[in-house]
Amino acid sequence: MHIKPEYGKLYLIPVTLGDTDPLEVMPGLVQKIISTIDEYVVENEKTARRFIKQICKEKPQPSLILNPLNKHTEITEVPAYLDSCLKGKSIGLMSEAGVPGIADPGAEVVRLAHEKGIQVVPLVGPSSILMAMMSSGMNGQNFAFNGYLPIDSKERRSELKRLERISKDNNQSQLFIETPYRNNKMIDELCNTLQANTRLCIACDITLPTEFIITKPISIWQTKKPDLHKRPALFIIQN
Repeated sequence: MHIKPEYGKLYLIPVTLGDTDPLEVMPGLVQKIISTIDEYVVENEKTARRFIKQICKEKPQPSLILNPLNKHTEITEVPAYLDSCLKGKSIGLMSEAGVPGIADPGAEVVRLAHEKGIQVVPLVGPSSILMAMMSSGMNGQNFAFNGYLPIDSKERRSELKRLERISKDNNQSQLFIETPYRNNKMIDELCNTLQANTRLCIACDITLPTEFIITKPISIWQTKKPDLHKRPALFIIQN
């Protein structure tokens, strides 16, 4: 379906990766767009309101319409979120952290927008996946993001070995994430499962004052493991 110019636009609005002043990591265009939009699809209403207030202080909060998109949202509710666009009004889509549609349920809204002929406009902002990949020193020409690995220890070890084989056979960097309170357990399993020469990049607290991004072979990580308990982190391996 062709884009229909009479429709409003769907702006994909990036947010910060943590408690950082938005204007330190966002281009001015993000602030400009937020100042003109009153309706949003958001993962979490509280954090969305806080971000909007931080980046656009003059924005009246009572005027905001925030439609939830998370694990509690019924799939049948989502198409109606784009009704305003069909009436010529632009809306915004926000993730809980980083950019919408990447490791984020917002992809479904974007898919529907394309189906309906609504123009999708991505805005520049911090993406933990790309920033970690940029700073890892691993293959940025060929990489894969695998989301969360299995919770079961046996299944997770099997998956880690599989990703390690793929990284070696295809010269492909393998990225994945973990729930922050399980980070230290993940590091233990990485050190106990992967080959000594496999490189591991741990990228933690990206864009924050406590940012930690280091790439070393597993053999080095085994001698000194960082404490990343409850700190947002991303892991990259390549053999």
